[in-house]
Amino acid sequence: MEIDRYMHPLSDRYASREMQRIFSPSRRFGTWRRLWIALAESQAELGLNISKEALEQMHAAVDKLDLEKAAEYEKRFRHDVMAHVHLFGDDAPEAKGIIHLGATSAFIGDNTDLILHRDALELTRARLIRCVDALTDFAREHASLPTLGYTHFQPAQPTTVGKRATLWIQDLLLDVEELDHRIEVLRFRGVRGTTGTQASFLELFEGDHNKVDKLDLAVGKRMGFESTYPVSGQTYTRKVDYAVQASLAGTAASVSKIGHDLRILANLREVEEPFEAEQIGSSAMPYKRNPMRAERICALARHVITLSIDPAFTAATQWLERTLDDSANRRVSVPDAFLALDGCLVLLENIAGRMVVNPEVIRRNLAEHLPFMATETILMNAVSRGGDRQELHESIRKHSMAAARRMKEEGADADLLDRIAGDDSFALSMEELQQMTDPMRFVGRAPSQVERFIESAVAPVLEKHNSHSITLEAPTLHV
Repeated sequence: MEIDRYMHPLSDRYASREMQRIFSPSRRFGTWRRLWIALAESQAELGLNISKEALEQMHAAVDKLDLEKAAEYEKRFRHDVMAHVHLFGDDAPEAKGIIHLGATSAFIGDNTDLILHRDALELTRARLIRCVDALTDFAREHASLPTLGYTHFQPAQPTTVGKRATLWIQDLLLDVEELDHRIEVLRFRGVRGTTGTQASFLELFEGDHNKVDKLDLAVGKRMGFESTYPVSGQTYTRKVDYAVQASLAGTAASVSKIGHDLRILANLREVEEPFEAEQIGSSAMPYKRNPMRAERICALARHVITLSIDPAFTAATQWLERTLDDSANRRVSVPDAFLALDGCLVLLENIAGRMVVNPEVIRRNLAEHLPFMATETILMNAVSRGGDRQELHESIRKHSMAAARRMKEEGADADLLDRIAGDDSFALSMEELQQMTDPMRFVGRAPSQVERFIESAVAPVLEKHNSHSITLEAPTLHV
């Protein structure tokens, strides 16, 4: 490890190897060479004088990348693309005279970016599907476990642990849908020349517009795209980058909400993220068990969300056919957004598959609040046995206030049911009162909602995407 230069935390600590490979120099510059090959092959098919030997040498040298030599060329030329044109020519001398024929730097840079966008979006979607899968198992397992609901972070009507998880999953499914759409509509820039007019290619094909169109589509198909953007300036519209990063920001918002919920639940001790046997929560407080994974999700997600502003400004400030003030910004903001979100999803999958649920803590928290929520049910039962509704309402109000005051002032357990059982005007036994405060009476359709949601909304998505899922390495988590 180099210790005398800055190391980017996203690659050093957070993002997976798969995502790092997509934005690595070898992938980027290797894609440049594949684009030059696709261009030369397509030009040869359409009649340009490009020899078989030239193409064979280009294929043989496609992975022969000497980045130190490329850096030397770039130091001389002050131009990264031309440095690699010369390097590729050294490695494929028969092709030296036809490499980059008719093209501009944006042919290489922009088309490569679109290819990397596509690959990174597909990897992001694959990780997202794994998170959905793990959370679905969690929701199904705890579909019928009652828990106290919260609105405004104040006690509210009970729900179930599994039903709460479906809220997280539903957001992630919307993100899968958005990523599906973003991948589907992503197109190739194509071969457009210096200002998007294709003038250089029209010259090469002696005014044959049909061949220029065929070249545009042929290169795109060789690189895995069925269509190109209809028009461009020198670059493809930077609205594409904005749309891509907005979809990443949307996913980041979803995982951040999950992270915040888990941090709250950890404080309540109801649900906790995994905690390793020798993990230390605090250097000063040995008892600490901090939700550091969920906290990191929130931190990285915030970075992704803020990064989505960058491409909006870039798209808004591109002058006429293009300006170069997009370049340095995009080199930073695009990989950072993908790498940071990848780190979020790696963490979320790790948590989702190993969450610790504490049923007794959940039961105790419910027991503290449920008697107060059951007062209407108790009142209706007492009235049905002949009691006076107004008198009973006043009695239950006084009992509730007294029980709540004792809990707050003395730290005592809730004794509301004891007070009501001891009040003859209600004519209800403790056994009857406990039946009326059975948590399952208050969760409504939550258990069946979980099952229906999984069957109707989740299963089709998992079936669709797991059939052609990407095989992912097991990532290593760093503190």
